[in-house]
Amino acid sequence: MARVMVIEDEENIAIALDFLLTRDGHDHSRLATGAGAIEAVRVAQPDLVLLDVMLPEVSGYQIVQDLRADPMLKGVRVLMMTARGSAMERRKGLALGADGFIAKPFELAELRAEMARVLEGAAR
Repeated sequence: MARVMVIEDEENIAIALDFLLTRDGHDHSRLATGAGAIEAVRVAQPDLVLLDVMLPEVSGYQIVQDLRADPMLKGVRVLMMTARGSAMERRKGLALGADGFIAKPFELAELRAEMARVLEGAAR
Protein backbone atom coordinates (compact mmCIF):
# COMPACT_ATOMS: atom_id res chain seq x y z
CA MET A 1 0.00 0.00 0.00
CA ALA A 2 1.02 3.58 -0.56
CA ARG A 3 2.25 6.18 1.90
CA VAL A 4 -0.05 9.17 1.43
CA MET A 5 0.17 12.70 2.80
CA VAL A 6 -3.05 14.72 2.82
CA ILE A 7 -2.66 18.51 2.78
CA GLU A 8 -6.22 19.74 3.28
CA ASP A 9 -7.66 22.47 5.52
CA GLU A 10 -11.36 21.49 5.33
CA GLU A 11 -12.10 19.17 8.23
CA ASN A 12 -15.03 17.34 6.60
CA ILE A 13 -12.97 16.47 3.52
CA ALA A 14 -9.99 15.44 5.66
CA ILE A 15 -12.25 13.10 7.66
CA ALA A 16 -13.61 11.51 4.46
CA LEU A 17 -10.07 11.06 3.13
CA ASP A 18 -8.92 9.58 6.44
CA PHE A 19 -11.77 7.07 6.27
CA LEU A 20 -10.99 6.08 2.68
CA LEU A 21 -7.24 5.82 3.16
CA THR A 22 -7.59 3.81 6.38
CA ARG A 23 -10.14 1.46 4.79
CA ASP A 24 -7.88 0.92 1.78
CA GLY A 25 -4.90 0.19 4.02
CA HIS A 26 -2.77 3.21 3.14
CA ASP A 27 -0.31 4.62 5.65
CA HIS A 28 -1.21 8.32 5.81
CA SER A 29 -0.70 11.61 7.58
CA ARG A 30 -2.28 15.05 7.30
CA LEU A 31 -1.37 18.71 7.33
CA ALA A 32 -4.12 21.33 7.65
CA THR A 33 -2.08 24.22 6.23
CA GLY A 34 0.40 24.82 3.44
CA ALA A 35 2.99 26.17 5.87
CA GLY A 36 5.78 23.66 6.43
CA ALA A 37 4.44 21.32 3.74
CA ILE A 38 7.74 20.86 1.90
CA GLU A 39 9.60 19.98 5.10
CA ALA A 40 6.80 17.59 6.14
CA VAL A 41 6.96 15.85 2.74
CA ARG A 42 10.75 15.63 3.01
CA VAL A 43 10.42 13.91 6.41
CA ALA A 44 7.50 11.60 5.53
CA GLN A 45 8.69 10.68 1.99
CA PRO A 46 5.14 9.81 0.85
CA ASP A 47 4.40 8.04 -2.43
CA LEU A 48 1.50 10.42 -3.03
CA VAL A 49 0.44 13.86 -1.81
CA LEU A 50 -3.28 14.69 -1.94
CA LEU A 51 -2.98 18.45 -2.17
CA ASP A 52 -5.72 21.04 -1.81
CA VAL A 53 -5.28 24.09 -4.04
CA MET A 54 -6.74 26.64 -1.61
CA LEU A 55 -4.78 26.43 1.65
CA PRO A 56 -4.02 28.89 4.42
CA GLU A 57 -0.56 30.50 4.23
CA VAL A 58 0.89 28.70 1.19
CA SER A 59 -1.20 27.70 -1.85
CA GLY A 60 -1.23 24.21 -3.32
CA TYR A 61 0.19 25.65 -6.54
CA GLN A 62 3.22 27.00 -4.66
CA ILE A 63 3.69 23.67 -2.87
CA VAL A 64 3.65 21.61 -6.09
CA GLN A 65 6.06 24.08 -7.69
CA ASP A 66 8.41 23.79 -4.69
CA LEU A 67 8.18 19.98 -4.71
CA ARG A 68 9.13 19.83 -8.38
CA ALA A 69 12.06 22.22 -7.81
CA ASP A 70 13.51 20.01 -5.05
CA PRO A 71 15.69 17.19 -6.47
CA MET A 72 14.93 14.99 -3.42
CA LEU A 73 11.16 15.37 -3.83
CA LYS A 74 10.56 15.62 -7.55
CA GLY A 75 9.54 11.94 -7.72
CA VAL A 76 6.69 12.36 -5.22
CA ARG A 77 3.35 12.01 -7.00
CA VAL A 78 0.88 14.86 -6.50
CA LEU A 79 -2.89 14.72 -6.93
CA MET A 80 -4.38 18.21 -6.60
CA MET A 81 -7.90 18.75 -5.26
CA THR A 82 -10.00 21.86 -5.71
CA ALA A 83 -13.55 23.02 -5.18
CA ARG A 84 -13.17 25.11 -8.32
CA GLY A 85 -12.42 22.48 -10.92
CA SER A 86 -12.10 24.83 -13.87
CA ALA A 87 -10.10 23.85 -16.94
CA MET A 88 -7.77 26.80 -16.34
CA GLU A 89 -6.98 25.67 -12.77
CA ARG A 90 -6.42 22.13 -14.01
CA ARG A 91 -4.00 23.32 -16.71
CA LYS A 92 -2.14 25.48 -14.20
CA GLY A 93 -1.77 22.60 -11.73
CA LEU A 94 -0.58 20.18 -14.39
CA ALA A 95 1.79 22.79 -15.86
CA LEU A 96 3.37 23.28 -12.42
CA GLY A 97 3.97 19.54 -12.16
CA ALA A 98 0.90 17.92 -10.59
CA ASP A 99 0.31 14.33 -11.73
CA GLY A 100 -3.47 14.63 -11.57
CA PHE A 101 -6.36 16.89 -10.64
CA ILE A 102 -9.73 16.13 -9.09
CA ALA A 103 -12.66 18.48 -8.43
CA LYS A 104 -14.32 18.56 -5.00
CA PRO A 105 -16.73 17.25 -4.00
CA PHE A 106 -15.65 13.93 -5.46
CA GLU A 107 -17.01 10.43 -5.20
CA LEU A 108 -14.74 8.12 -3.24
CA ALA A 109 -14.65 5.69 -6.19
CA GLU A 110 -13.51 8.54 -8.45
CA LEU A 111 -10.76 9.51 -6.00
CA ARG A 112 -9.66 5.88 -5.60
CA ALA A 113 -9.40 5.45 -9.38
CA GLU A 114 -7.45 8.69 -9.81
CA MET A 115 -5.08 7.77 -6.96
CA ALA A 116 -4.44 4.38 -8.57
CA ARG A 117 -3.75 6.01 -11.94
CA VAL A 118 -1.34 8.54 -10.46
CA LEU A 119 0.46 5.94 -8.33
CA GLU A 120 0.91 3.69 -11.34
CA GLY A 121 2.64 6.61 -13.03
CA ALA A 122 0.18 6.62 -15.91
CA ALA A 123 0.77 9.31 -18.52
CA ARG A 124 -0.97 12.59 -17.76
